[in-house]
Amino acid sequence: MRDSLYDLMPLPAEAARILATPAFLRLEGIQQLGFVSKVWPGARHTRFEHSLGVMHLMGDALVRLTERGAPIDDQTARTAIAAALLHDIGHYPFSHAIEELGSPVPSHEEVGRQLILTGDIADILREDWRVDPARAGRLIEPDITRMSPGDLLVRGLLSGPLDVDKLDYLPRDARACHVPYGGVDTSRLLDALRVVDVEGTLRVGIDGNKGISPLHSLINARQEMFDNVYWHHTNRACMAMLLRAVQDAVLAGMPAEELTQHTDTSLLARLSQPDVPATTIALVQRLQARDLYKRAVEVSARAGELYQYLGTLFQDQSRRRSVELAMVRTLRNEISLEVGDADILIDIPKPERWSTDVWVQFETPPVGFSPLMTWRDVSGASDDDFKKYEEHRRLIRIIVAPALREAVHSHWERLLFPLLAAS
Repeated sequence: MRDSLYDLMPLPAEAARILATPAFLRLEGIQQLGFVSKVWPGARHTRFEHSLGVMHLMGDALVRLTERGAPIDDQTARTAIAAALLHDIGHYPFSHAIEELGSPVPSHEEVGRQLILTGDIADILREDWRVDPARAGRLIEPDITRMSPGDLLVRGLLSGPLDVDKLDYLPRDARACHVPYGGVDTSRLLDALRVVDVEGTLRVGIDGNKGISPLHSLINARQEMFDNVYWHHTNRACMAMLLRAVQDAVLAGMPAEELTQHTDTSLLARLSQPDVPATTIALVQRLQARDLYKRAVEVSARAGELYQYLGTLFQDQSRRRSVELAMVRTLRNEISLEVGDADILIDIPKPERWSTDVWVQFETPPVGFSPLMTWRDVSGASDDDFKKYEEHRRLIRIIVAPALREAVHSHWERLLFPLLAAS
């Protein structure tokens, strides 16, 4: 296949069979970046092509590691490549917002593991790939207690500080958005991969002469893409609108398991049916008509207690909805305009996990260095440094129906501070 990032990309026959299954074909209808295309219209690439790219990079990484003597047997390699291809098979429409609801909505990894344990995909894995579906599933939704040392090693290539998932989606997203952020020296970083022994445990690490700067560029690229693309206020407003629309529909009886059967288009059609709440239908109609909610208030980490209070609502989406409804009730008493039940929403970006737990190996370390060191010790940058920057850039927003923007901006303290005092 000819890919936008890798040009000619080999496609094994066993992979082609998986691509033809209904579960995998659904990924053609799920945009990788959800609503980002409302800001960057070219960003319409899908989970389908991203999954192919991750499979390609996993194969490339395994070849380079085994050429350097890494103890990765053929069975483990095939399992890792299959897991890379299938890592997003359970993904919800429109990126990650829906699974942020929590129970009864499971994570996409859990859904993906269940999908590959039975049916067509499980048969293809057994017959064509000679791979145990349960073993591949454990790489997608980790069960550390049941994973072999080899599986734990390759799991780090699929999800971790230095993984092929980020190596594909960051440059792919940046290219689709035509932005100068997200640049990663993928080939040099792959060439720097090493398997290192850390106190008797084999880990994926990097060569100290080649990998330090490319890894730093990967970490910076991720933050830049969050700053400029993933956390763009228009994208975040759309995500908050979808989140509430789905939440209200599930509370009204729509089965949560139905959500992973949809594409972006079919989900919006389903949420427009007469059996879902009026708030859901209204929010979906606004999304389809590009009548999007606006920022009324932005709250930064320097707001202290208020930011902390709002931030805790991410872990309790039911309470977030209750706070939104409480603000609606208060605003109705403050102004003469009509205020709908879902006209005020709180957008809370997911707190990101910043991990730089990568080991660096030197054949001839510079004076003052050791043959094996953490990337943090080599670079002088810590997880706390990245986390502190992320927290200051991660804004929590009160977003509202356009007609209410000025009213909420003027009254936001009376809407929020009584709730904070009562918490």
